[in-house]
Amino acid sequence: MNNNTSIIVTSEKLNLQTCYDFVKDPSCGGIALFVGTVRNHSYQKEVTLLNFSSYSSMAVKEMTKIAEQAIASFDIYKIAIHHATGDLQIGDIPVIIAVSSAHRGAAFKACEYAIDTLKETVPIWKKEHFIDGQVWVNTHP
Repeated sequence: MNNNTSIIVTSEKLNLQTCYDFVKDPSCGGIALFVGTVRNHSYQKEVTLLNFSSYSSMAVKEMTKIAEQAIASFDIYKIAIHHATGDLQIGDIPVIIAVSSAHRGAAFKACEYAIDTLKETVPIWKKEHFIDGQVWVNTHP
């Protein structure tokens, strides 16, 4: 991790202000944020809670690679990628990505790249709980 990246996998509640404060800088005219929230439905069923599990050390390593690639590929200044684990209720935040850059376009592109790549490559698994059962989602990588 360097001074331009903040990577966290935690069982603690995520804090949007912490991510925003990390990426803001007087040289940056754009900050893009992605905040994933637990919704109340999936598969046309009512969701009661989500559970996120991870291989934490590998997740941090992969998230760090995503952040470093975003910095190298998009003209961005800082990036924060934070993900929660454990049981999350409806409305809770499982993931926050914050990106700052001199111009908004780079921040938007890097933010989208980070969440899309995280979902494809990072060993964090989601189990959706319903009133009548449960199902694993995103059981890859």
